[in-house]
Amino acid sequence: MTDMIDIGVLGADGRMGGAIIRALRQEPRAKLTIALTSANSENIGKDAAEPAGLSPCGVVLTSDIRAGLENCDVMIDFSSPKAAIDAALSMHSTRCHTLITGTTGYSPTEENALLAAGENITLLKSGNFSLGVNMLEALVELAAARLNDDWDIEISEMHHRHKVDAPSGTALMLGEAAAKGRGVPLASKQVLSREGRGEPRAAGQIGFAALRGGGVIGQHSVLLANELEMLTLSHEAFDRSVFAKGAVTAAMWAHDKPTGVYAMRDVLGL
Repeated sequence: MTDMIDIGVLGADGRMGGAIIRALRQEPRAKLTIALTSANSENIGKDAAEPAGLSPCGVVLTSDIRAGLENCDVMIDFSSPKAAIDAALSMHSTRCHTLITGTTGYSPTEENALLAAGENITLLKSGNFSLGVNMLEALVELAAARLNDDWDIEISEMHHRHKVDAPSGTALMLGEAAAKGRGVPLASKQVLSREGRGEPRAAGQIGFAALRGGGVIGQHSVLLANELEMLTLSHEAFDRSVFAKGAVTAAMWAHDKPTGVYAMRDVLGL
């Protein structure tokens, strides 16, 4: 009989937290054992499934990260940069040494802190856990590598009105893929917004546009255009469950992997 894997969820009463709890019910080898939320959440003490409108799961929402890490093999995180970093730092002396994180909106300093913490744990970080988006990432890198600087690269994304970070983590992931294909650091080429009256577009730039509205789950397009034609590579998510399913798949894959930093490309063999 295959051993069960105990899973914790950080940010369990959020939109993605509820989707993760639902996805865990469909994975026969996974068991939800801890559900974490912020200390000021009004849901503390409630059954973790209640905010998602699901039948009770028997796990109560708590903010005690230390106790939570002693009661799971893998922590799936969709919370905030600070909470993710705190969880990674706290893992060194607890039972749980594997963090699957889909949190976005890191500052460069926070990003470096998370990756530094990940040197001593098994850290799988992704801006997007869907199979389609990760295939899109591979295609963007290939296209950017094969098409020269005569082809301008622009990345467009749209999400629901509640999303607070922009560009999205997925858009930045696609930007990194384009920059990698071109053999340049993204930071040296990215243009995160355009406003006012400035200079004409410089060759080699990687531009971003972020839209917010309604209940859009996620739309991403990478446009490569020259004077004569345009290539558009795009992806649209219809349901948040696609991200939850991917995160659970990542958790099942990563739970017995050596210490190190991984991505969904490793899970999918891309």
